[in-house]
Amino acid sequence: MSIFTKIAHFYIDGFKNMKVGKKLWLIIAIKLFIFFFVLKLFFFPDILQTQFSNDKDRANFVIENITK
Repeated sequence: MSIFTKIAHFYIDGFKNMKVGKKLWLIIAIKLFIFFFVLKLFFFPDILQTQFSNDKDRANFVIENITK
């Protein structure tokens, strides 16, 4: 067995035997979902997509604002 399969089996067996840990990982996954998907939808809209119709205008806007 290679070292990578030993490590993989170690973590897989450890995760199977968890009781409280599975609930904690579920809570972590839910929080990450909220952070990256829900908050992005409501608080970080795609301004470039709504203000400009093509990629050339978007690129020019970004270049102008970066170089200021």
